[in-house]
Amino acid sequence: MKYRNQIINGDCISIMSEMPNDSIAACITDPPYNYEFIGRKWDEKEINRRLERIKDSKTLVKNIPYGSGLAGGVRNARWYKRNQENVIEYTNWCKNWGRELFKVCKHGAPVAVFNSTRTVAHIQIALEEAGFYTRDILVYRRHSGIPKGLNLKRKLEKMNHPDAEAWDGWHTCFRNEWESIVLVQKPLLNNYWETLQETGVGVFKTINEDGSFQSNILEGYHNKSEKKFAHCTVKPLELIKKLILTLVPKSESNIVLDPFAGSGTTLVAAQELGYNYTGIEIEEEYVEIIKSRLSESHQPALALKTGT
Repeated sequence: MKYRNQIINGDCISIMSEMPNDSIAACITDPPYNYEFIGRKWDEKEINRRLERIKDSKTLVKNIPYGSGLAGGVRNARWYKRNQENVIEYTNWCKNWGRELFKVCKHGAPVAVFNSTRTVAHIQIALEEAGFYTRDILVYRRHSGIPKGLNLKRKLEKMNHPDAEAWDGWHTCFRNEWESIVLVQKPLLNNYWETLQETGVGVFKTINEDGSFQSNILEGYHNKSEKKFAHCTVKPLELIKKLILTLVPKSESNIVLDPFAGSGTTLVAAQELGYNYTGIEIEEEYVEIIKSRLSESHQPALALKTGT
């Protein structure tokens, strides 16, 4: 297969439309979240534009490309209408790449998609409409979270409002310390065993090394000790390795796909574990980061075991 262990520069919808049907064993990916998707291309130029806007601001978290219109403003009818249009456009876009992903996946192939707590439903619905069946929503509990909403007491104090103290402790959001991972699956061939024999996928390794049963909450993974890359949403390498080992039986015929490869963490994790991979990334700058990371990463000496 010409796509095996390759990084392809291009739009994933177009690239996947050219890939062989029923050829991918699993997909683990981190697509753009719905931070004001409407009317914008999530390319390097747009991400840098948004990051530049908050570089010298009071925003506490400066590595997230916040939006430019829907994040604030007066909550009038026009604001909510634009917000709804944004949701519809984002969901349709997810449905478009979801349909192409569905065609290239084997029966029983798991698809794990990272997304925010606010947009997880859009991803889930889009992938279900593309043909996938929802299995679970995993929780990736991050190392820390910082509230980014309005502190009402401080707002009223700036307005010299006499009731400011009465609203102490009241905010407009929760401290967000987790991200969702939508887990869907391409329909089985009758049952799990028949599917596994035919396609080599379909079941999950949920017993840990200590004998415990794996929870759907994944925690203890963070990027603090890892090298930083020129990408705003790098996921911990060990977290991605855990997902691969849990979702994909090791086999020469099994390929892990990431259609939004970003800095290449999924591909590096696959390579270091001895799995075949295919990566698609629309930004040429990120492709160079991926190639560099892969060239520097450890490659296992043992050959892959041949699957059924």
